[in-house]
Amino acid sequence: MTGELSPIDKAKFVAAKRAADMVEDGMRVGLGTGSTAAWLVRCLGEMVRDEGLKIRGVPTSTRTAELAREVGIEVISLDEAKWLDITIDGADEFDGELNLIKGGGGALLQEKIVATASDQMVVIADIGKEVETLGTFPLPVEVIPFGWQTTQALIEETLISMDVLGRQATLRMNGDAPFVTDEGNHILDLHLGRIGNARQLAMVLNQMPGVVENGLFIDICDTVVIGFGDGKVEIRDINDGTVQHDRLDFVESDNLFTDLAD
Repeated sequence: MTGELSPIDKAKFVAAKRAADMVEDGMRVGLGTGSTAAWLVRCLGEMVRDEGLKIRGVPTSTRTAELAREVGIEVISLDEAKWLDITIDGADEFDGELNLIKGGGGALLQEKIVATASDQMVVIADIGKEVETLGTFPLPVEVIPFGWQTTQALIEETLISMDVLGRQATLRMNGDAPFVTDEGNHILDLHLGRIGNARQLAMVLNQMPGVVENGLFIDICDTVVIGFGDGKVEIRDINDGTVQHDRLDFVESDNLFTDLAD
């Protein structure tokens, strides 16, 4: 199966597979949303099925919950779990300090809540997600539908005083209608080009009426597992300051990942 994957998908797969090894029996696990996180859920499902791994998963979106149940992972709510041992999720960008932009999949609010309710947050990503400075990927900001155009104008005006290259904010669409998050909100994507002070921007955005949460994850990620298309994996731990290297061999087989290869 993996021989049919593109190099990027192979990189996502090996990062997810390596991160799955960090999950131990009995853990309460935050399950991320997005294409890379889907590989992780599949890997954990295979471990539940083939190795008898017993975990309880707290998904960060309805689609992740559906996938987790499909592959045999016990799904519980965050209120039931109260606190998590580990959350594993993808990222749209990460920098050298493991600060992130997340929300390309539209689940940033639940993702941030779950990640901050965890002893450890692990990000899985292909090497293409690493950047010197955050901001090339549009920054998602979740806003309530009421007065969203006013909120958009306030954001764009505020960005004038921020250390960013661009100030355009666009409403995310789903076909001809606005995209709606699991919480019933909209998302404004900020096309900033470069974010000079991500910490300051995150604080300023969250002080605005109408803004629910933003996609800057500052001082939340502990470890990033970076996958490469040739099977190499790099694990960076921001707390210990360590960097490990590993390699995963691809095995041709029919397994839980077949439907993700297209």
